[in-house]
Amino acid sequence: RTMAAKRGDGLIFINCMEKLTMNAPRETLRVRLRSALDAGIDGITLSAGLHLGSFALMEDHPRFRHARLGIIVSSLRALQLFLRKNARLNRLPDYVIVEGPLAGGHLGFGMDWAKYDLRAITGEILQYLQAEKLAIPLIPAGGIFTGSDAVSYLESGAAAVQVATRFTVTRECGLPDGIKQEYFKAAEDDIEVNMISPTGYPMRMLKGSPAIGAGIRPNCEAYGYLLDGSGNCAYITAYNREVAAHPDAKKVVVMDKTCLCTHMRNFDCWTCGHYTYRLKHTSTRLPDGSYRLLSAEHVFRDYQFSVDGKVALPE
Repeated sequence: RTMAAKRGDGLIFINCMEKLTMNAPRETLRVRLRSALDAGIDGITLSAGLHLGSFALMEDHPRFRHARLGIIVSSLRALQLFLRKNARLNRLPDYVIVEGPLAGGHLGFGMDWAKYDLRAITGEILQYLQAEKLAIPLIPAGGIFTGSDAVSYLESGAAAVQVATRFTVTRECGLPDGIKQEYFKAAEDDIEVNMISPTGYPMRMLKGSPAIGAGIRPNCEAYGYLLDGSGNCAYITAYNREVAAHPDAKKVVVMDKTCLCTHMRNFDCWTCGHYTYRLKHTSTRLPDGSYRLLSAEHVFRDYQFSVDGKVALPE
């Protein structure tokens, strides 16, 4: 339906997460990728995992060499692994997104994420691509908060930038308005990187996320996104441990993992970028104390035309 409703020359891409798969993960991923190509999607970004075998799942599809296929990496080593694994296909990614340690949600780093720097990683990959004569557009992401930030990457050789945090508080964003206000109100120490995701990846989110310590009954039977190939989920294991430890409790608290399937669906896992605490400085307050929601056009144009690290407030 989305592709049928498309108007104009713009492109529609989907983000396909390798780790968020049901039981029988390889087959599930294959069906998702090929179904998107069947539907006429303009491009697919492969994320949440290295996707070393994802190109092979599509190689015999008639649109494999025509749709735009990109990958997300957080290091030069990850990119090199992907290219070596897929060399036999004679099919390079159409773009590479370099996601740095200040990004929101799942991170491609360990809990030592603060040791890494997006600009350094981007520069290293750019040098590698130039040395190997690989004309793959590079797109840095994570912590690019102003137009000046974006320009500095473009001037350093990036083909584009990926930005998200500032668009979370726009009217067009699908988050409930109340959660957008939580993002506006956040202070720097309201943001944390934790290990509650059953995927095993660190996640950045607001400390006030209802998903933290919720202890709800697992819903993998209903949604099934985080079951591994053996039908296991880290949250189910943690939940059962707490139930066994507190047999008389009406409700248990699970602090080390969360039922990501349910909480993401219910907007209770408030993932966010590192600079979310700066959002309050991009808007104005209304008489009731809430912050004015922005338009996506306003944010986009601010990235285009702002200078000297400044952010334009809404009129």
